[in-house]
Amino acid sequence: MAVPSAFAGPKLENIFLGNASHNGVVFCKPRKAVFPRNSTSLRCEQQQLQTTNDNVIVDNSTKTPSSSSLSALQQLKSSAADRYTKERSSIVVIGLSIHTTPVEMREKLAIPEAEWPRAISELCSLNHIEEAAVLSTCNRMEIYVVALSQHRGVKEVTEWMSKTSGVPASDLCEHRFLLYNNDATQHIFEVSAGLDSLVLGEGQILAQVKQVVKVGQGVVGFGRNISGLFKHAITVGKRVRSELNIASGAVSVSSAAVELALMKLPKTSHSTARMLLIGAGKMGKLVIKHLAAKGCTKMVVVNRSEERVTAIREELHGIEIIYKPLTDMLAAAAEADVIFTSTASETPLFLKEHVADLPPVGSDVGSVRLFVDISVPRNVGSCIKELETARVYNVDDLKEVVSANKEDRLRKAKEAQTIIAEESKQFAAWRDSLETVPTIKKLRAYAERIRLAELDKCLSRMGDDVTKKTKKAADDLSRGIVNKLLHGPMQHLRCDGSDSRTLTETLENMHALNRMFSLEAEISVLEQKVRAKVEQNQKCASQGAVSTTLSLVVVNILVILKPCCLYWLPPCCQEDNIRGDDVLKQVNHIIFIANASSVPERQSLMVANIRLL
Repeated sequence: MAVPSAFAGPKLENIFLGNASHNGVVFCKPRKAVFPRNSTSLRCEQQQLQTTNDNVIVDNSTKTPSSSSLSALQQLKSSAADRYTKERSSIVVIGLSIHTTPVEMREKLAIPEAEWPRAISELCSLNHIEEAAVLSTCNRMEIYVVALSQHRGVKEVTEWMSKTSGVPASDLCEHRFLLYNNDATQHIFEVSAGLDSLVLGEGQILAQVKQVVKVGQGVVGFGRNISGLFKHAITVGKRVRSELNIASGAVSVSSAAVELALMKLPKTSHSTARMLLIGAGKMGKLVIKHLAAKGCTKMVVVNRSEERVTAIREELHGIEIIYKPLTDMLAAAAEADVIFTSTASETPLFLKEHVADLPPVGSDVGSVRLFVDISVPRNVGSCIKELETARVYNVDDLKEVVSANKEDRLRKAKEAQTIIAEESKQFAAWRDSLETVPTIKKLRAYAERIRLAELDKCLSRMGDDVTKKTKKAADDLSRGIVNKLLHGPMQHLRCDGSDSRTLTETLENMHALNRMFSLEAEISVLEQKVRAKVEQNQKCASQGAVSTTLSLVVVNILVILKPCCLYWLPPCCQEDNIRGDDVLKQVNHIIFIANASSVPERQSLMVANIRLL
């Protein structure tokens, strides 16, 4: 059972005042406490306090009433304690990316797509995690969660990552990055827009974010907040690409080579031009992929061995790749309109005399054979430029294209930040609107109870011979009346940025409805969530008598001490830079553990949590 904080306050005052009525008492905090915002900071610098017969605390030095002490205590009971239990859950991202983490560690942490649902379920089984999502790619491993407590949630997720990957938690902490709420929102929006990728604006990451949503559908832990975050991120990614066209322009040598060749060819010949690639190494493979992405469905590849060409052919389905040995290079060049060279040869493969003997190309490709050389040292001699039937482009020519495109993308990336900031505000407004969801549910439940009670009275008065049709008509009538009456209040409880109603107005409406219909919950929403998490993880139905007694003792002690948490902090808390309200959060959590956990869980969890206090 959870004892209300209102019970603890008077009990605590009686203890203090009762002792003070007999002797002068020195109340002194060992160290400075951190108070919540908008609260009066109180310090006790060895002030000796005593009470009068009227139980009013007075200062020995001034002998004047000090009502501020009592008012601060009342303020603590009425606001500071509730501040924790009514605090909204936080969106947190725990990430390791190519910018911060070596590939050796990322590959150990990587989670296959098929395992994402299992990972979400395991993450949501942690005590302080409500919702979760996994974004695992070759460049990043990021876990997004909705946490009841930022500090505890991060600790639990880090321990889970260490356990599942085998990487020590200390190594994870060294390379990870942590972002909360608005920063976490901005990060996933930038990721979806391609601003956090190695190649600025690349489109593959947007498809991967979409896949997170697709896989998460139907998974219990992929809840409203996380689902809404990723869906909004997809909208941002689409908007940045459509409005700014940030993905246009090649920013790598291989993509620039393909883009330059297509720029020099007539547009009508892009799908019919005969492509030849000399070399099937890493750069050659990238050229083949970029050609395929541009719509080229047939090409010839000259290489020393056929194994690499076969592997590329198996990887790229729907593309006709014809292998030719190196001895057939000149014969293959005679039948090609565009020739890409990408080999490690230290001597030129094509010289003026070789190209001069090649048959001319058709007028449909401009009557000029194109050589695009991305090799260093160069595979194509510069002397070929003297021929009117050929054009040669090397790495230096491509670098100019890449540099210009990079500058253009950086400029567009700055413009994209404006879009991201705008969309972040909209998402924050949508998430703020969720604050009223509990009130909406309680108001509907309240109205439904009244409707059913009145409907039962009506049907009982009509006798037992009422037909099903009449019952259904009465039920529909009552539902229609209730829905129409609730329509107005419900509209004023919604604030998703789609109208001019501000969040402040919406929250004022919510509090007004809570007062009018007595909808205030006896325990707060977050308190219910914590209790639900503990009950969800409960494994033992039976509880021993000794354990039950321990629970009651701990509960009563902590409930009594709960209002003191902001007035006195243990030295260990100050050394660890723990805020007073953080200690208060821990007290609440221990109370729930003592009440609802099973025996084994209680022993381990309470020992771990009480260490903070």
